[in-house]
Amino acid sequence: MKLVNLTKKEFKKYADSHEQITFHQTEEWANLKKVNGWKPYYIGLKEDKKIKAAALILAKELPIIKKKMFYSPRGFLIDYNDYELLKEFTTELKKYIKKEKGIFVKIDPYVEYQERDNNGQIVENGYNNKKSVENLKKLGYKFFGFNTMQDTLQPRWMHVIEINGKKEEEVLKDMESKTRQILRKNEKSSIKTREIVKEELPIFKSIMEHTGDRRDFIDRPLSYYEAMWDNLHDCGILKILLAEIDFEEYEKNTIKEKEETEKNLKDRIYKHDNNLLKMNEKKYETSNKQDKESIERLEKQLLKIKTYKKEYGKKKNLGTILFLIYGNEVLSLFGGTDDNLLQFQSAYTVHYAGIKYAIDHGYKRYNFYGITGDFRKENPLYGLYLFKKSFGGHVVELIGEYDLVISNFWYKIYNLAFKTYHKLKNH
Repeated sequence: MKLVNLTKKEFKKYADSHEQITFHQTEEWANLKKVNGWKPYYIGLKEDKKIKAAALILAKELPIIKKKMFYSPRGFLIDYNDYELLKEFTTELKKYIKKEKGIFVKIDPYVEYQERDNNGQIVENGYNNKKSVENLKKLGYKFFGFNTMQDTLQPRWMHVIEINGKKEEEVLKDMESKTRQILRKNEKSSIKTREIVKEELPIFKSIMEHTGDRRDFIDRPLSYYEAMWDNLHDCGILKILLAEIDFEEYEKNTIKEKEETEKNLKDRIYKHDNNLLKMNEKKYETSNKQDKESIERLEKQLLKIKTYKKEYGKKKNLGTILFLIYGNEVLSLFGGTDDNLLQFQSAYTVHYAGIKYAIDHGYKRYNFYGITGDFRKENPLYGLYLFKKSFGGHVVELIGEYDLVISNFWYKIYNLAFKTYHKLKNH
């Protein structure tokens, strides 16, 4: 077997048929990375002209020393359980990287470590890929451990819903009742989603920036989102959905609901008082009380809507999510919510729109993406996990991050420089 450079066409054909394929292993993603100075290489291990394994690897030249670091986003497209194949690929890759003046190759394979349920618990007698980890370590890959927090390049822990041909009703049934209730409430509140156009990227940026201020993270510049759009949108990988509330429609729906409740109450009282319908007195009083409380709630709601209309106009943007769609899944990369209207919980509606897209277009899974592997209530990010968990699905734990070191000397120098840089940056 021989490791060779593949044409983009060859690589795409092989990659698209591989079970580990994600948007990370596409020419479009490689082109986006070029903006930040990464050079892509498409390589494959061939035997009698047949590709046995392949990888997109990105290289960046390090200043002063003129050496390169390499990264294969989401790892090689290979069967990590096949030790002999992985050994052959690794041996050939070392030669290839050394020739290209590389110090190391970092990988974070899109391979599950062990099966987990919605609570993050290991499934008894479930599948696992522990052999993959053993094979990588045996072949000299430096393992960064089973991290539980978000301290890797890509999340090691995710939360996903396996669609696999399920209908919308089946997916809804797996959600917590509270989540279904919020989705119904949002629908009544006239919260809808739509796909934005490029000219609306500043709207997306504004929401993300305010979300960053609230959650204490630094948002990316608008130019970053523009580069993502230019490289990933027209080919169908990137979609940005925006949740809007139509206050006029919300007002009409509320008035209609109030009028219907008033009518039901009036009809019930009339039939009761005129003995037109035999009723259980306790149920009668309970129904009347519930209707009166609903009418009072809806009246308060109408007053709030008038305030919203006065402050925001007819419509208002509530929240947004950037999706990356490729291979087997629809992935929610990141999103944000308007600070002033958090009470509408628009994130539920936008995620559900992404889930419906996955169902309607035949994708195997919907990926909420990053969570931590720390399922204790004390974990400051526990709420994020609970939110994603409420949609059903299960936790995914990947096999982790690894470095294949080519030059021990330069690898030590690189790590020392990297640590020094971050120490100075954080002071």
